Amino acid sequence: MAVNLVNVENVSKVYGTRTLLDGISLGVSEGDRIGVVGRNGDGKTTLIRMLAKLEEADSGRVTHSGGLRMGVLTQHDSLDPAATVRHEVIRDLADHEWAGNAKIRDVLTGLFGGLDLPGFPQGLDTVIGPLSGGERRRIALAKLLIDEQDMIVLDEPTNHLDVEGISWLARHLQARRSALVCVTHDRWFLDQVCTRMWDVQRGDVHEYEGGYSDYVFARAERERIAATEEVKRQNLVRKELAWLRRGAPARTSKPRFRVEAANELIKDVPPPRDSSELMKFASSRLGRTVFDLEDVSVQAGPKVLLEHVTWHLGPGDRIGLVGVNGAGKTSLLRAMAEAWRTEGEAQPAGGRVVVGKTVKLAYLSQEVGELDPNLRVLEAVQRVRERVDLGKGREMTAGQLCETFGFNKEKQWTPVGDLSGGERRRLQLLRLLMDEPNVLFLDEPTNDLDIETLTQLEDVLDGWPGSMIVISHDRFFVERTTDRVFALLGDATLRMLPRGIDEYLERRARLEEAAASSAPAAAPKPATTEKSAADQRAAKKELQRIERQLDKISERESGLHARIADNATDFAKVAELDAELRGLAGEREDLELRWLELAEDA
Repeated sequence: MAVNLVNVENVSKVYGTRTLLDGISLGVSEGDRIGVVGRNGDGKTTLIRMLAKLEEADSGRVTHSGGLRMGVLTQHDSLDPAATVRHEVIRDLADHEWAGNAKIRDVLTGLFGGLDLPGFPQGLDTVIGPLSGGERRRIALAKLLIDEQDMIVLDEPTNHLDVEGISWLARHLQARRSALVCVTHDRWFLDQVCTRMWDVQRGDVHEYEGGYSDYVFARAERERIAATEEVKRQNLVRKELAWLRRGAPARTSKPRFRVEAANELIKDVPPPRDSSELMKFASSRLGRTVFDLEDVSVQAGPKVLLEHVTWHLGPGDRIGLVGVNGAGKTSLLRAMAEAWRTEGEAQPAGGRVVVGKTVKLAYLSQEVGELDPNLRVLEAVQRVRERVDLGKGREMTAGQLCETFGFNKEKQWTPVGDLSGGERRRLQLLRLLMDEPNVLFLDEPTNDLDIETLTQLEDVLDGWPGSMIVISHDRFFVERTTDRVFALLGDATLRMLPRGIDEYLERRARLEEAAASSAPAAAPKPATTEKSAADQRAAKKELQRIERQLDKISERESGLHARIADNATDFAKVAELDAELRGLAGEREDLELRWLELAEDA
């Protein structure tokens, strides 16, 4: 029988006039892996701080088992700014001691990309004080994971980690014996790591068995049985369940759905997006040209990030952009945005960016733009526009869109200066969409957003007609909102990945294995090296040719969709165009298979 580690008995917590937690009773036992979800401000962080005895309850009791070893990652670290990374993480261990410890090596490699901490100016001897908040957070997480604990409490552990880092952390936590309580908005991570869920809502905590996918099903079923009046929220939960069930079963390592009940619940829920309809609408709004990159090179100071890239963003394209930190994802978006802003006057270091005449770009950067702190939320939105057309006949007022993004009637009159970081991020997104753009650049849009807001945003984007590029470390959001994934692998190229983020992680793993196994003493034969290099060059050249062909096919498909819309009453013409469209789909499939074969050689 599992030993109980922490007991929470009838605990309540009030801030001002607001009750965050009202008579909560919970327990954490050995082997538990609990994910904590809920809206921003509903008490998730307060709950786990009380679990860890970092905050006192107003009433009730929190008890720990005798001798409990607990590690806690809070949103604000307690690192000594005068200390070095070495002192905080591996303390006084000699080099031969920590380097001989497989666990320490795994943590350093997983969180920092290598034992020498590439990216830190003096490696392990870097002083902590001048480092960024993201770098300090990774150091605090490494310090915690190197120790042995009975229970780990993590508040947003995936913040500031890239896709590879999040994947490593999930594997690491799966292999640990410690009990785990984790607050995160990363739904893929929750599905990989957790076996129970706590949903913090309106002062109460609802418990669910299973990971995030199971939680979505159970919550949808609970709301159906309870016949709640929140029809819109219920429909969104069912829509997300439909996405999870229709997606690849491997989204969870061991699907635990009650399949028949889940299928019954979603039988009348359509696919999240009508891609064909959106493509036709986008073509009518944008024309044939959106962004064309011709032999483009992008630099950051002296460093060349991208070199000789030819790429086409067409009408209705929904692209996910992934890559190692520093590979140039944000720099690429900035170069494209600058070419649009200056009507083609400002161009990157090399090549040319051609922008369509009808493009109206909205760019959500990682920095939250400054707004007059005295403005009310509703006023800040109404300054942009009173009403917004979301496509397919959907129109919303500023107030309705505010409610969709979690700003209820009372919250709409809150001064901007009183909003939290997550609420400001929501407001920034809301203002962008209110301006009715036809092209969206979203750079880490999920930062500081809770899961409920993310599902609302995904729902809005499902019906949004335009072209979109998303940079995000949240793989669930990328897979949910985009149709194709491109990667920057750190070699100054931009590559399409037919199998998406799974393929990206496999490629990165192969690159790391190749780097680790290269022995400097064993020099290969010159003839073999020359032949291998020649083969790689030929494969890369053909890859680029195929990618250009795929872009042309996308352009032709957009044109055909527009022609089908124009000839909607001519059934013979529509049948002819549809046959041509199917032929292009077959051609695309053949090219993508050939691309996969060549990718291995390159």
